[in-house]
Amino acid sequence: MKEELEALYKETLSFLSQASSAKEVNDIRVRILGRKGSLTQLLKGLGALPEGDRREMGKRANEIKEGLESRIEEALSRIQGQERKESLEKEKIDVTLPGRGIPMGGRHPITQTLDEIIDIFSRLGFEVVEGPEVELDYYNFEALNIPKGHPAREMQATFFISDEVVLRTHTSPVQVRTMEKKRPPVRMICPGAVYRCDSDPTHSPMFHQVEGLLVDKGVTFSDLKGVLTVFVHQMFGKGTRLRFRPSFFPFTEPSAEIDIECFICGGKGCGVCSNTGWLEILGSGMVDPAVYKFVDYDPEEVTGFAFGMGIERIAMLKFGINDIRLFFMNDLRFLRQF
Repeated sequence: MKEELEALYKETLSFLSQASSAKEVNDIRVRILGRKGSLTQLLKGLGALPEGDRREMGKRANEIKEGLESRIEEALSRIQGQERKESLEKEKIDVTLPGRGIPMGGRHPITQTLDEIIDIFSRLGFEVVEGPEVELDYYNFEALNIPKGHPAREMQATFFISDEVVLRTHTSPVQVRTMEKKRPPVRMICPGAVYRCDSDPTHSPMFHQVEGLLVDKGVTFSDLKGVLTVFVHQMFGKGTRLRFRPSFFPFTEPSAEIDIECFICGGKGCGVCSNTGWLEILGSGMVDPAVYKFVDYDPEEVTGFAFGMGIERIAMLKFGINDIRLFFMNDLRFLRQF
């Protein structure tokens, strides 16, 4: 037994000297000192020895066991120290390396277009006003000369929260709220998100609008044409041809839609412009006197005009995009082009 104990001791020391990881050392501990380990099994034979030999072998076995436990701890400490040293070497920062820049994001094409629109009208003296996206039926429809049962309500595919609360279908309610609080002259634009139950390549359930309003004494349709002509030329270029086409909106009379010459075919007619040579960009008109009674303005003293445009529509025309859904898909391959 003595020879077996000494041989096991030397063999274990050899294994420990070759171990290169904490897992290997722990495996050796279990294999030698565990309940079913080699040393444990060997010590079970002590009971069969004569009393004198048993005492001597027991003393030596304890010395070997304590020695092996000590060497195992030393091996673990050595390996863990080496692993810590290697980890620190890998984590070391080379301060002589050039700095790595953080990639910068960019403004979304909708934001770019909105900022440009705001900039143009701000230079023309229009202030920017915002309002709630969850709106009362009164401001979204009734105060804009669209009473309950009016056919124009069906044009807007409204999201109703309750009978009297809606997700606004346009930013025109901000115009009414502004006129309630302010006496003429009023010169403002109201950008923001709007909601309609519609979805296809040219329509989105949520999109953005900029609507404008100018009310003062002596405002005429010529003023409307002048302001919007300046906007079109600054937005799309001075050489852009445009036309005013008669239309209908419940809160303006007379009303007109503005078309610009198709930038794809140069007015000759193509698939983009449905072979008309023109592309619609916004609606406008003189404020209907019926609207003034809701804000206590005297239509005999003041007149005004209003206009509205979809920001996505302007961006699609400006950047040559044919599907409005691309703006909301967050595809970096698309966004990085802007």
